[in-house]
Amino acid sequence: MILNDEVQMLRRVPLFSGIDAGKLKLLAFASDRVSYREGQELFHQGDEGDAAYVVLSGVVDVYKEGPSGDEKIASTGSCSVVGEIAILCGTTRNATVKASTVVEALRIRKDCFLKVLSSCPRSMAETMRIMGERLATAH
Repeated sequence: MILNDEVQMLRRVPLFSGIDAGKLKLLAFASDRVSYREGQELFHQGDEGDAAYVVLSGVVDVYKEGPSGDEKIASTGSCSVVGEIAILCGTTRNATVKASTVVEALRIRKDCFLKVLSSCPRSMAETMRIMGERLATAH
């Protein structure tokens, strides 16, 4: 996928829909394209929140540690963002995310993610709404 394709994918992500094309291009350029095989972890509960991930293709599963081991609490696919809660809250990861299929994603470093969101109030409001929904269903 070339840079313009990544920009088009980012535009389809609700979180980034209000951001202009120039900033999306910078975001795509500053991001790392990463691939995961089925079963591979993108990140683990308790890890430092150093990046957010935009799923370009494939499906990821979200797990929380429970008394009887990891419990699957959600699945999500392309055009979704995972890992943003730890960045926004300044905490460690509150869940483990694993690829349930082959996954292509953009890894967006914390500083870049926060810079882009802070430049667009609409995206920040959407982030807060999504984060609230996730936190409400995680308990």
